[in-house]
Amino acid sequence: METRPKRALSREQSEFLRQLPSVDELLAQPRLSALGNRVDRGILVEVARAVLAEFRARVTGEIATTIVATMQTGDIEARIAEMVERILAHSLVPVINATGVILHTNLGRAPLPAALTDQLRQTATQYCNLEYDLEAGARGKRDVHTSRLIERLTGAEAAIVVNNCAAAMLLSLAALAKGGEVIASRGELIEIGDGFRIPEIMAESGAILREVGTTNRTRITDYEKAINERTRLLLRVHPSNFRITGFTERPSLEELVQLGHDADLPVMEDLGSGCVVDLSENGMNEPLVRQSLQCGVTLVAFSGDKLLGGPQAGIIAGRKDLVARIRRYPLFRALRVDKLTITALEVTLGAYLRGTLDEIPALRMIRTDAKELRRRAENLVRELRAGLPLDEVELEIVEGTSLVGGGSTPDQSLPTPLIRIASVRYSVAQLEERLRRAPRGISVIARVADDRLVLDLRTVFPEQEPLLISTLSAVLL
Repeated sequence: METRPKRALSREQSEFLRQLPSVDELLAQPRLSALGNRVDRGILVEVARAVLAEFRARVTGEIATTIVATMQTGDIEARIAEMVERILAHSLVPVINATGVILHTNLGRAPLPAALTDQLRQTATQYCNLEYDLEAGARGKRDVHTSRLIERLTGAEAAIVVNNCAAAMLLSLAALAKGGEVIASRGELIEIGDGFRIPEIMAESGAILREVGTTNRTRITDYEKAINERTRLLLRVHPSNFRITGFTERPSLEELVQLGHDADLPVMEDLGSGCVVDLSENGMNEPLVRQSLQCGVTLVAFSGDKLLGGPQAGIIAGRKDLVARIRRYPLFRALRVDKLTITALEVTLGAYLRGTLDEIPALRMIRTDAKELRRRAENLVRELRAGLPLDEVELEIVEGTSLVGGGSTPDQSLPTPLIRIASVRYSVAQLEERLRRAPRGISVIARVADDRLVLDLRTVFPEQEPLLISTLSAVLL
């Protein structure tokens, strides 16, 4: 193999390399010495070596001598400090969600109730009775903290909580149907977030999928004909992230429950979005968990961080003996939730039981009146316009819609006044990037439509509006 001869270094390059300080010399400098009080020395040494290697590569590479001449050893110190600060900085940071998508999966889905702050701090920083029965003075079960609330809220005989709804389905299918068949309609074999598909979850559980019907039409007789001695479960999946319209048919829940009763088979329903209160007055027509259980569904599974408005979790609720069987399955321990999730669920469920729904941010956003949002939009535009050159920025309020998002109510939207912005100085792509990269303060995530930047205040907390105004002013000037 032919090797390329090394390129001779210039006098300036050689001199600069000779003057490069050692790692110890760099770390003795005041700025890096002070930084050593905040970070482990091993990290400082690692970063210093990487930066020195980077500078050597820059000097010995294809670089003009004039550039070498301008390089200073102080640049090395600054680069080390910059890299260490980046390591120490939190990568998970708050943002202002101005997209109008309430359950924005990429932005953390449901924001949690403010009342959670104190309770979470106590649970996180102190010991707690997570698995200790204070009355009996003996080991207890972590399920009791949430199960009593879920049972009261939904009417279920029993309930347990796991990491998310996909985990709830995986665990339930494994515990109840491993090695046996599960009957499901072809029209309900959906794909949920990040490429997880019902058939794949079923395969991982060890259950055998028995598809019935067609994509758009499935009848109760299709289920009935598919039942055999290997059947373990009838599965119904609520299409919370899509809709099939037109020439369609599916059995009613009552029909499926009756078939399960006649065949002595449990009926499980994946409700996905987990709606537990009637939101029809707000334009949301989602099935309620309590209604499914009252109809006779044996088990339901639903998410904690969608329409429930709580933390990421998967809730399994229903008949006591089956919930107990699922809980005893070995996989449960791998999928169970920790004390922080339990605390967040307790606070969220407590708000439902007290009837204080506006304590739950996602529900408050869904229930916010369009007139109130218009008033806020007008105030924001008025304040923003006062500090901007009128001939450079276009601001207008138009009628539009917000989305619930997060795999919930795909064909339902909320009427909302939107703020549209255009700039002579910047393109809409530049405006979106400048807001997202946060020149000062907090990053703002907005929409782009019809060559305009679009802000939806439904998902902006009122207390965030002053910061939103100052950030917008900085971006537009």
